[in-house]
Amino acid sequence: MIDRETFGRMLSASARLMLDNADALSDIDSKFGDGDHGITITKIAKLVNERVDAWEDESIKDFLDDLGMAAMAVRGGSAGPLYGTMISGLGADLGDDENELSADSARRMFAGCLTEMQDITNAQVGDKTMMDVLIPAVAAAQAVEASPDGAEAVFAAAAEAAANGAKASEGFASKFGRARSYGDATIGTPDAGAVSTSLFFRGLAEGCSA
Repeated sequence: MIDRETFGRMLSASARLMLDNADALSDIDSKFGDGDHGITITKIAKLVNERVDAWEDESIKDFLDDLGMAAMAVRGGSAGPLYGTMISGLGADLGDDENELSADSARRMFAGCLTEMQDITNAQVGDKTMMDVLIPAVAAAQAVEASPDGAEAVFAAAAEAAANGAKASEGFASKFGRARSYGDATIGTPDAGAVSTSLFFRGLAEGCSA
């Protein structure tokens, strides 16, 4: 079982990975976008750290909802609203007083996250967006059966699928955002949002085993 303290460490691990890779994310985004994805991700990562450090009595669900709402207000294109929705979505299917995460809890977190994201975007795998990472990550999470590792196994499976999804985005042509105007020229470059999302999920997996 993953308690609130451990989950806080997981979020901090995600923030650390995003901060460490901020320049690389901006470099990817500069190819066919505004080149500021790493800057926006830095703002979100710092917000995550600030909120985790100040976390007191809130349930995991309420904490994620508040963190997501704050992330939505981060300026920098669509990344703030998208990340805010994704983060708050992780808590959407949790119980109000569910402060220990089992494998079932973790699966519900990923399922709720996808549902919330699908309310704001119709992007699918192959469209070169963060959904190239989220959709396979959720599928991998749901496929994990009960095991001694419990929730940790769910987060690990999601992280692996997320990394594969980010890599696969290199082979797609952009269909959303500014990059879509470049069409097939975007093939060969990964989607910056997909890469940063994969880092977020990798951090969650690494943080729960630290």
